[in-house]
Amino acid sequence: MKDLTPGRDTLAPIEIAPRAEIEALQLDRLRATLRAAYANVPLYRAKFDAANVGPDDLATLADLARFPFTVKDDLRRSYPFDMFAVPREQIARIHASSGTTGKPTVVGYTAHDIETWGDLVARCLRAAGVRRGDIVHNAYGYGLFTGGLGAHYGIEKLGATVIPMSGGQTARQVQLIEDFQPKAIMVTPSYMLNILEEYARQGLDPRACPLEVGIFGAEPWTPAMRAQIEAAFDMHAVDIYGLSEVMGPGVAQECVDTKDGLHIWEDHFLPEIIDPETGAVLPDGQEGELVFTTLTKQGMPVIRYRTRDLTTLMPGTARTMRRMAKVTGRSDDMIILRGVNVFPTQVEERVLAVKGLAPYFQIELVRAGQMDAMRVHVECLPGADGDDCRQTLAQAIKEMIGVSAEIVMAEAGGVERSQGKARRVVDNRGP
Repeated sequence: MKDLTPGRDTLAPIEIAPRAEIEALQLDRLRATLRAAYANVPLYRAKFDAANVGPDDLATLADLARFPFTVKDDLRRSYPFDMFAVPREQIARIHASSGTTGKPTVVGYTAHDIETWGDLVARCLRAAGVRRGDIVHNAYGYGLFTGGLGAHYGIEKLGATVIPMSGGQTARQVQLIEDFQPKAIMVTPSYMLNILEEYARQGLDPRACPLEVGIFGAEPWTPAMRAQIEAAFDMHAVDIYGLSEVMGPGVAQECVDTKDGLHIWEDHFLPEIIDPETGAVLPDGQEGELVFTTLTKQGMPVIRYRTRDLTTLMPGTARTMRRMAKVTGRSDDMIILRGVNVFPTQVEERVLAVKGLAPYFQIELVRAGQMDAMRVHVECLPGADGDDCRQTLAQAIKEMIGVSAEIVMAEAGGVERSQGKARRVVDNRGP
């Protein structure tokens, strides 16, 4: 793999500013955000009043813990535009979630917000080793999902060339990668495995492809998957983090030169880690649920938004700004099976560690009598011993996670493939 370490001259001064300077900027911006939210968003005015706290009560950054949380249901109850802090006519763009579990969550951006978003995604790209004039293959989905357009505007803001491929059409993805010779790809890690499979189907060597770095996000992925992708394509694989409710992609980025966690752009987002059960703020270095407060969003500021993502905050390394560890899972995606907490990423690690298994899996939850049970659907690679793979995986899951799983060996191509975000868990337990 090529050395893509960015030069210090490419960094924004705030990225490497002293912590005291960053925190002073955060405090100033946080006060302005709280004032705007209280004055212009009825939900926040009601929440602050109910908690007997107001914008003037913020003397230090630690005082933010006195303010109430925002959760996804708050956004659903405010559907469609009641979370906006500016007149609707000043909203330049609207994005929304898919709404598969109810009303979609709607987010709005002013023209200034769009500019800021582009700047931050461009900052992420520079940290990943992308430079002005490089070609970037963008396979994130376009539309109401923030991934495609968020990445697109950042690529253009950097001065790079964007291929707006979007998701799907895997054979054509490979064709354009080979024909257009992009240096970087932005895509979900699970869909990158589809692209890898298509390289094999076409008889092409992925290690000879032009890609030097993949910028992967929108779903949790493990160090084992990083190692597999890097080895298969002879390229760097780095993590990008974002969520629609806070902005979209570009909230945090892993630096290609260190690959030791994602630096949060703390001049625009204030992170906290809380105990998912009690809501108490936890110290840096302790795992819990990630909470974000926006510091510069005009159209729709969010105060202490509970992301449900589980991670840890750590000191900065390649940048002064703090890092977040790779997301290990989501508190609302956690499976409780016979009293044991199970995350899909734990199963993924075990699948990828078994030689002879393809890198695809899906967890199926079923009812076995009066008990819940777990099936793990996997595929063997050609020539592998299916029985041996089945036994090895079952033992590894039992030893690491502490629950027994039925391993179902599917035919080649039988495990559902990702066309964007992977559907890791299917619940067939019934009512």
